[in-house]
Amino acid sequence: MQELKNATGCQDEADEPERMARFLEEEKGYKAVDIERRLNIITRFNDEEVISKITLLVRTGGKATMILRYAPGSVVTRERSAVAAARVLNPDYQIPLVVVTNGEDAVLLDTYKGRRLTESLAELPTATALQAMTTDLRYEPFNNPKKEERERRILNAFDVDL
Repeated sequence: MQELKNATGCQDEADEPERMARFLEEEKGYKAVDIERRLNIITRFNDEEVISKITLLVRTGGKATMILRYAPGSVVTRERSAVAAARVLNPDYQIPLVVVTNGEDAVLLDTYKGRRLTESLAELPTATALQAMTTDLRYEPFNNPKKEERERRILNAFDVDL
């Protein structure tokens, strides 16, 4: 864990996906093949195109199960936009879990309820624990276009200056 904290003190945020993936692999037992790096969601409202960055996507049993969004600063201020990202990233279903982290602090959120499940990097689920959780997770599509548009607007508004 200490290695991660020291690494994230670096000013080069472009390295964060690799550092976070390495943390998940080495500390939490995830396989590299199950971690996808650097995804984007593009939204356009009021003639403003915004690219929202997803640091990592974690698959369990081939299903997108958890996303991780890294950003410096307070994780609390990023929670709502991260939930919105998890709700709209996958066109087939909402990704059930989202992690928001600044490299030192982290929260794991339930995408459907928006509530906190854990509140530190150390408490993030291991690969084995996440696999066990999948039987209780929901992989439901957004069947309401108005709600999906609202989530995209939230993501757009939060990430306009990132």
